[in-house]
Amino acid sequence: MTHPIRILILLLAGSLSACGYWLKAAPPLLGSQQLLEIEIATMHQALLQRRLSCEQLVTYYLERIKRYDQATGLNTMITVNQQALAQAQLLDQHLAQGAVPLSPLFCVPIAVKDNYNTQDLPTTGGSIALKNFYPPTDALQIKRLKAAGAIILAKTNMGEWAFSPNMTLSSVAGETRNAYDLSRVPAGSSGGTASAVAANFALVGLGTDTGNSIRGPASHLALVGLRPTLGLTSQEGIIPLLSNRDVGGPMTRTVTDTARILNVIAADDLAGPITLESRGKAPNYLLHLDKNGLAHARIGVLGDIYDKPDTHPEILQLFEQALQDLQRLGATLINPLDIPDFEILTAAVGFCPRFHHDINAYLKKYQAPIMSIEAIIEQKLYHSASLMALQWGVSDKTSPEKRNPPCVDVMGDPRRKALLEAVVAVMDQHKLDVIVYPTWNHPPRQIGDFDSPTGDNSQIIAPHTGQPAITVPMGYNRQGLPAGLQLLARPYGEAVLIKFAYAYEQATHHRKVPPLFP
Repeated sequence: MTHPIRILILLLAGSLSACGYWLKAAPPLLGSQQLLEIEIATMHQALLQRRLSCEQLVTYYLERIKRYDQATGLNTMITVNQQALAQAQLLDQHLAQGAVPLSPLFCVPIAVKDNYNTQDLPTTGGSIALKNFYPPTDALQIKRLKAAGAIILAKTNMGEWAFSPNMTLSSVAGETRNAYDLSRVPAGSSGGTASAVAANFALVGLGTDTGNSIRGPASHLALVGLRPTLGLTSQEGIIPLLSNRDVGGPMTRTVTDTARILNVIAADDLAGPITLESRGKAPNYLLHLDKNGLAHARIGVLGDIYDKPDTHPEILQLFEQALQDLQRLGATLINPLDIPDFEILTAAVGFCPRFHHDINAYLKKYQAPIMSIEAIIEQKLYHSASLMALQWGVSDKTSPEKRNPPCVDVMGDPRRKALLEAVVAVMDQHKLDVIVYPTWNHPPRQIGDFDSPTGDNSQIIAPHTGQPAITVPMGYNRQGLPAGLQLLARPYGEAVLIKFAYAYEQATHHRKVPPLFP
């Protein structure tokens, strides 16, 4: 005889089935372990499956910032967005009302270097002179991120006025440390973004790169850092260092998320003449994620950059392993690659001091509380470590166009044009897709060490030629300090960089969570 309770259960199940319901357990919610290192696509899937809310995700990052950032001395943040949770709740409401498909960066909490204009958060450039400065409008890249659904979670610490490639020290927030070793630097000047993203204080980050400042910190923090082609992303609303070399771009934990961010920020910018040539040259970068992307690749190995007597032996060992991995994945290496007159060409270009011209134009355009760099120096509104850089920046007040040669874009400066033509000519001669070298020839310095060799290779080619370059993790030394592999492509070759970097990343999986920030 069937038990009455069993009959009741069967009847209830039958009636629910008839009404179109299924008796199954709800999917489990994501825990903190699953949120660590989460990618955008995985996060979006969890939102749609109701395994995660935007509010929960933002709360997760805010709690990590509160628990770790100041308590450890990592010191990545200048300002945390107090409206981030309210913005997340609003996005949850949109999702509950059927906001599907999700916008490309729906509920992506992003850490932004504090030289991007944000009208709802202070924008300091790392300087106490702008401590309470709220620009009248967002930078164009910020507008695009917000329109795509991203949440500006925080503004990150940076080298004051973006000067230093070696460390991240500002008069607003002090010094940022390396998330893999708190006694080490994160490089500069986007070190705040790099350590924040590495320590999982945000899902992705945004930096700027005049010479090294995306790729160097990304290399030191086991991140993917992309310097786009000069002009592919907008400069509008970014505090300038040298506007003929400044580029904004993504700093992420994966190549896939780099492609997602680049899809949003690479767009026409009618407000900036330097971007006019980039119209129509930004494909859907997600379509170039190919695990077999290195098959038949032709890669030049530039010995002039890495094959030096002072290159750290552990970096050299990691690089040689990376070259073996590239070959194993199907690439043909031209090693060594020789660029005729390389040392003469690179020594000639230099970084001309147009900071005075560019920063004063910015301060006036955006109605800053102080209207000139001269006033900032006169009132001593700077960190003492920045004085020499500031003095260099105002050492020559000649208009950039009136210098000889002119301090302008690549095609207008014969030195920069000559270097670009030499690099591209060699790539054409050997039918190369990219050129490769270590991002830095040495591991991160100790905090306070100003004398050890740096081995910063990022400043040698790309800032002068305007070419795109990407760094991707290539492993760690014996002390657990990260190192990066850098790939350089022809102008507007970001799709090739993403294709190759993705294939290498997926085959090696070098990135690890910093042990200090579990």
